[in-house]
Amino acid sequence: MNAPDDFLASHDEMIALRRQIHSHPELGYQEFMTSDLVAERLREWGYEVHRGLAGTGVVGTLTCGDGPRRIGLRADMDALPVHEQTGLPYASVTPGKMHACGHDGHTAMLLAAAKHLAQTRDFNGTLHLVFQPAEEGLAGARRMLEEGLLERFPCDAVFAMHNMPGFPAGHLGFRAGPFMASADQVTVRVIGRGGHGAMPHMTVDPVVVCAAIVFALQTVVSRNVAPLDMAVITVGAIHAGEASNVIPDEARMNISVRALRPDVRDELERRITRVIEAQAAVYGARAEVNYEASYPVLVNDAEMTAFAQEVAREWLGEERLIADLQPLTGSEDFAWFLRRCRGCYLIIGNGDGEGSCMVHNPGYDFNDDILMTGAGYWVRLVKSFLA
Repeated sequence: MNAPDDFLASHDEMIALRRQIHSHPELGYQEFMTSDLVAERLREWGYEVHRGLAGTGVVGTLTCGDGPRRIGLRADMDALPVHEQTGLPYASVTPGKMHACGHDGHTAMLLAAAKHLAQTRDFNGTLHLVFQPAEEGLAGARRMLEEGLLERFPCDAVFAMHNMPGFPAGHLGFRAGPFMASADQVTVRVIGRGGHGAMPHMTVDPVVVCAAIVFALQTVVSRNVAPLDMAVITVGAIHAGEASNVIPDEARMNISVRALRPDVRDELERRITRVIEAQAAVYGARAEVNYEASYPVLVNDAEMTAFAQEVAREWLGEERLIADLQPLTGSEDFAWFLRRCRGCYLIIGNGDGEGSCMVHNPGYDFNDDILMTGAGYWVRLVKSFLA
């Protein structure tokens, strides 16, 4: 596990804590029990604890020595509206809610590091531990920042880590520059003219319009985005009508849009809006498009990524380092932190063997074998940054 004996003494305790959080998942902005647990542990270990940012957010601060440097580490706490199907003895006790993304593990890793750093106090400067609510689509990071996080707890650099199934357990992966995609949400209301299903010529069928829009949108990426640039357009939901013999008056569509470059993101918004409106007009219908910019592209600072990567290399060796990792098409609201402060977002492999399951799946579970590796990395990063 690459950690000293006094660090590993907390291993069983932290696994139990992780599983306790797993059993009691809470959705975004509802992390009341989780934030209580985090605050209680941090106070017990000697941290100055601050609560209330973004409702359920917790910040723990520890200063040692007279060093001027300040580092921030962030873990997310929220679960997903997923019904767990793992059958584990510590599975969710709340139907329809599950830690299907490993935020329970992220919280436990940061708490394990927090305990060790408080016990050893072997650094010179200020450490801010940020336990963030509502990462899963509710922009908890942005809300914490809007409510003054970095003004109250200024940082010279910020870091965050996410487990990633499909990569070897305990391996650490890095990439400078654009690393995770933007995520925008598009809701569309297609307004036609309903009528009897036996007399379609007397109607303007919004379902047909939606079908045409779906096919037309496929050309946006293939013909408007350079082949070497990444873009994803997913029509995730279409809602229309109730009966097979009734053509409805309107239909609604929900669309997800992702990109790795801000200029591509802007072009996608222009093209998608025009395509939807034009397709509706061709069929005599009308489309109302609500394009909501959600999470921005996550861009890692080059210098801080090189620093974080070197800490991993010196500790774990080249064989457990994934350097220059390929960009990921998922999105992450830590991007808001990196817009305000330089830093790095990295991954830790959750395992790639048989039974390894991707996040957001009802069969997923965080790999406890990597818990202390992740915690140990946080300890070494803090000591290196606040040397």
